[in-house]
Amino acid sequence: MTELSGWQNFYVIVGSSAGALIGLQFVLITLIANIPVGDGGEQAGHAFATPTIVHFGAVLLLAGVMSAPWPAILPAVIAWGILGFGGLGYAAIVARRMRAQTASRPEFEDLLFHILLPLVAYGTLAASACAAYSHLRGALFGIGASALPLLCIGIHNAWDAATYHVFVVKPKKQKKQGGGE
Repeated sequence: MTELSGWQNFYVIVGSSAGALIGLQFVLITLIANIPVGDGGEQAGHAFATPTIVHFGAVLLLAGVMSAPWPAILPAVIAWGILGFGGLGYAAIVARRMRAQTASRPEFEDLLFHILLPLVAYGTLAASACAAYSHLRGALFGIGASALPLLCIGIHNAWDAATYHVFVVKPKKQKKQGGGE
């Protein structure tokens, strides 16, 4: 489809980045797996770690959908609309999980990168699907304006999780081990 052909390089770059970052997130989780999980740790994982993988996965899926050789634009519009509206629902689930978890008190930055910015990105994606028939060119830019922030949100959240475990959780563990001897 000619409307999508100009976007191929964009989706190759964004999709490849998302796929690689999913792999790195799994490496990170493996490396910190030996750190004991405190009270509410599983809930915190559902609120903070899982959304990172979901956002990277959404970008990867979106890149695949937008790179497929569709015979018409309708299947792509439906796919990115489902992803956008599904992402809005998922952001609401993350908000509920964040309130329910007891491992840490969410700060403004947590609310911004785990709830507000994903809502904007997925909302833009859903709105782009709704606008595709009347403004296809603008809708395609709207998709790009959704994919890049989701990728950056995932990068921020992965970095935040890594630094939290290195600078907060690990020193607490070492202090407990050193203090008990």
